[in-house]
Amino acid sequence: MKSEPINQKTSARICHHMNKDHEDAVNAYAKYYGKIKTFKSAKMKCLSPESIQLTIDDQTLEIKFDHILQDCSDAHKTLVRMIKAIPES
Repeated sequence: MKSEPINQKTSARICHHMNKDHEDAVNAYAKYYGKIKTFKSAKMKCLSPESIQLTIDDQTLEIKFDHILQDCSDAHKTLVRMIKAIPES
């Protein structure tokens, strides 16, 4: 992944990719980090250097990162690290 800055365009690309190819991860973020146990739909709406925003059914949920993301490469590594940190149930 290129070291691109996080902006509106790269956020849209990352969110589209996550919603299309990693629906299970988006659902896991909602359940674990958002503490939402039951829902019909979870979509990644926006990614900023500080957080991700998920749309859970008709609610918006913000999940803060543990640090300020430097670029898209950092975003990728952080999202992967977050999913790996979720205990298996």
